[in-house]
Amino acid sequence: MIDLLHIKNIGIIDDLCINLNKGFNVLTGETGAGKTLIIGALKILSGGRFSKEMMRFGENHSFVEMSISVPEWEDNVIVSREINNSGKNICKINGRLVTVNELKDFMKNVIDIHGQNDNQTILDLNKHIELLDGYADEEIRVLKEEYQKKYAEYLQLKKELSLNYGDDLEKQRKLDLLNYQLNEIEEANLKENEDDELEEKRKLIAASEKIANHLAEAQGEIDNNSIDGLNNAIRALEKIESYNQTYSDIVTRLKNCYYEIQETSRDLASEDIYFDQEEQMKIEERLDFIHSLKRKYGNNITQILEYKTQIENEIFDITNRENYVIDLKQKQEQCEKEMLNLCQKINQIRTQFASQLSSEITKELKELEMKNAQFEVNVEFLENHKFNENGLDKVEFMISTNKGDEKKSLIKIASGGEMSRVMLAIKTVLADVDQTPVLVFDEIDTGISGIAANSTGEKMKRIAKNHQVICITHLATIAAKGDYNYYIFKTSEENTTKTHIHQLDEEQTIREIARISNGEITETSLQNAKEMRNMSQKIA
Repeated sequence: MIDLLHIKNIGIIDDLCINLNKGFNVLTGETGAGKTLIIGALKILSGGRFSKEMMRFGENHSFVEMSISVPEWEDNVIVSREINNSGKNICKINGRLVTVNELKDFMKNVIDIHGQNDNQTILDLNKHIELLDGYADEEIRVLKEEYQKKYAEYLQLKKELSLNYGDDLEKQRKLDLLNYQLNEIEEANLKENEDDELEEKRKLIAASEKIANHLAEAQGEIDNNSIDGLNNAIRALEKIESYNQTYSDIVTRLKNCYYEIQETSRDLASEDIYFDQEEQMKIEERLDFIHSLKRKYGNNITQILEYKTQIENEIFDITNRENYVIDLKQKQEQCEKEMLNLCQKINQIRTQFASQLSSEITKELKELEMKNAQFEVNVEFLENHKFNENGLDKVEFMISTNKGDEKKSLIKIASGGEMSRVMLAIKTVLADVDQTPVLVFDEIDTGISGIAANSTGEKMKRIAKNHQVICITHLATIAAKGDYNYYIFKTSEENTTKTHIHQLDEEQTIREIARISNGEITETSLQNAKEMRNMSQKIA
């Protein structure tokens, strides 16, 4: 539900905050005080169009935000939209920038606004089947889920069948190209990491002269200095080793060092760092060839080999296309049979619940003083077998409002007052299955009075048991049924006009009901208001 609505610089609204409540919120007030502007702000925040004329005079931007809480959500969601005088939009959901379309998609699941010209849901033929299925609920859900899985499989099969390599000439050209690519990769006889190993060899070749020089220098130093020095030291100590065991041990250790260094010198001498020019050329040619393959088929040898597998699969698909297509068509035919069977079962359920829904909505319309109205949920099974995500049914709401009239599509009803009552009847019946948490009714009571007005109020109060309902009204019978009543008024100060809103306590609510019903507050109107209020609070 909407916990807080903040409106800034919309028409005569300067800076207005409205704390709303769960249940039936009724807004009344003076003509021209800004009631319509509040609905306009809700529409703007729901992704609706904004005209510059809506911006408060003298300001350079308009701003609307609301805090929304839903039991299924962990935290409140803050939604905002700011529009400057150049027409630039800044839309946010919990601080994250979104487009107007993204805002609209999000808000359509939060708020449903209904007024004389805002009955989009029931005027959208695509929504009729959703409303009927929501009414059928569990009776149809499992079958629909099973059907939609089959439908996804069906779409995939259609997509695969739509892939075509053209006529025989085009197919042969494609095969020639694929075979050329395959042969080129196969003849390359590539090995994983081969290019890395060749690069290492190339580096060694490039540095071979430098390596040879330093190896020779190291060996020379060892032979000319270390070995001769050690040999002289050993001979000198051998002459005195008999005098002390320590000298004898040192001689032994020096001899071991002598033999180790001598072995190292031989290893350096045997190190083969010779690379001939022919080997170098072969390495360069091989690397150039691998690089040319990389430019064509992948960034590395692994990707080239993966592309080779892809080519082999594509060649197989083309050469075996006829058998492949036959197999796909058989799968598609089987899928269509299973879908058709599910669609027939779904149609039976929809037809059954369409009859029930038609009767219930017709009953609600009669209570709204449309005594001669006949409502029908028409379910037509499409024999053309053009499957869609909902099956093979076309669902359309039909109505006749006068005796003897032929039932026509709901969208052809001319009267806004009638459309509003039809919408209210539908919402009353579907209140338990409608997932939209917030419903807004903007003076849908226009053109009705008496019993119809009282029934309209009762139905909105019933809907408010499962939804947050926000209603702007000018009828006392509806205002009397509010769980929370708000009074909207305006003030003028220093050549400027501002809109204000005040949540009424019980005594103030009764006085406002008296004012609406009689135009002025008198003892008689107050007594009548108390009676209306007492009666309205007893509605189940």
